[in-house]
Amino acid sequence: MKPGPLPGVDMTDDPSDHPDAVGLPPRSPLPAHPQAPEVDPDEPLAVVAAGPAGAARREVLAALLGVPSGMLVTPAGSSLLVRYARVATRAAYVPGYRQPHSYGADQAAAGPALARAPRRVELSLPEPLLRHFAVLDTPDTDTLGVAGGRVLLDAVVRSGALLFVIGADQPFTAADLHLLAEVARTRARVFFVVTPGAGGWAAAEPAATDDTGVALPTSPDGPPAGGPVDPVAVTVAAHRATLLAAVPGLAEANWYPVHRAEHPDLRRALVGWSAIEGLRRASSRPPVPPGAHGRVPVAPEPPGDDWAEGLERQSRLRARGIRQQLALELANIHLRTVQEIVFGVGCAGLPQLLDRELEALSLLATEQQDRAVRDILDGATARIFGAPLAEGVRHRIGAAVRWGLADHPTGQELDRVLLVTGTAGVAVLSGAGALDALLGHPGAPRTEVLPRIGVALSGGCWQHWRSPGNDDPNAARSWAQRALREVELELSREVSRRFEAFRLALDGVLTDALDHGILLA
Repeated sequence: MKPGPLPGVDMTDDPSDHPDAVGLPPRSPLPAHPQAPEVDPDEPLAVVAAGPAGAARREVLAALLGVPSGMLVTPAGSSLLVRYARVATRAAYVPGYRQPHSYGADQAAAGPALARAPRRVELSLPEPLLRHFAVLDTPDTDTLGVAGGRVLLDAVVRSGALLFVIGADQPFTAADLHLLAEVARTRARVFFVVTPGAGGWAAAEPAATDDTGVALPTSPDGPPAGGPVDPVAVTVAAHRATLLAAVPGLAEANWYPVHRAEHPDLRRALVGWSAIEGLRRASSRPPVPPGAHGRVPVAPEPPGDDWAEGLERQSRLRARGIRQQLALELANIHLRTVQEIVFGVGCAGLPQLLDRELEALSLLATEQQDRAVRDILDGATARIFGAPLAEGVRHRIGAAVRWGLADHPTGQELDRVLLVTGTAGVAVLSGAGALDALLGHPGAPRTEVLPRIGVALSGGCWQHWRSPGNDDPNAARSWAQRALREVELELSREVSRRFEAFRLALDGVLTDALDHGILLA
């Protein structure tokens, strides 16, 4: 029996991928890993673009969005978030400022003179594709390091899709494979784009022949006899085989070689993914959660007077656990920073390196804070009301606690940013806008009880170590040690203050419920 033609490298075993398939439903999203983190359904859909330097990632995005590639240029280390708007605008969000810096969206517009690189630049364009999803272009993967990989993974999980762009002459590095292995454990969909690279596609190889010039027979797995070898298909197949040998969980990922300036197949695939993922997220939570309205009585047999002591004990215990874990993470940050100062980026690269480490630390601290607050709230309310509460009731109690935070001196001005100064100190900047400037990917509006925890480098610190005169590795190591020690002390005080304010506010809400017999929120 004569074997049929092999499917293309961008095809999978799913029959809906076949070009002649009619009426077949598209493939569903990748199955979730048992330990895949849950994503807030309100998170806006976005495609996160990543890949090594030299892979023409910016050119691929420019062709996808129909704009010149110069419009997508950002300062080194900054993320670019492209959203839909009727009028093209651009703004840079810089840590240490409460308001973004706006400037022209055209290719020739010069950005503002900033003391340090922004965490993100937002570009709004009237491109119809952006109605389906936003596009987040991230720094090159070979410059991210451990902390940058964690920040990128968080953005991919919340956004829902990763567009990984790699050149034909570029191999997958160990850091790339580690990142893709982590992405494979989530619900995120992965799309691979292979570009010609610096040297273009390899030349086509002629078919093998014998001494008389007759083509030699080929194996069923090889290209058709008598025809030239397609260098594009061979290159993409080699990249795919290398990836699947290390990350078999991405076997269903789609691959798209770049042949021309337009990418209609990739564009259709991304739009199809956004339709399925948007429907899945919208249907995963009811419009009105159960318990959002109605009377909520306390338990028939209310707990004794020791419930408040238990709440205080639990709050202090969880705050201490977070402080200990942050101290361990800061110790690891110090080791990585010293290693990079001596053997890596040196003193000139210290600001960007340390700022990325602090961005990842902020994500870790915020995640642990939110998880601990949810656990404390669920445990305390279960004792007062006699059973675990519905989602709508928890939202009501959380809103009441947020209102109660302002009534206590310890709960005022929790929207604070910790800025590392050039003298290895920590300055404080208050305001919701200051916290928003720290986000590389803002995402959905925050609904948790406590605000985010944010740490960054100030502009003065950035300028200090970028100066040619400050290139002493010993001085940089000493400064980094003192700065991280100050961050640890300030974070420890901040965590304690936040949990004390949360405890007092929750105590007030639950005490009112016990006094009146029902939840007043």
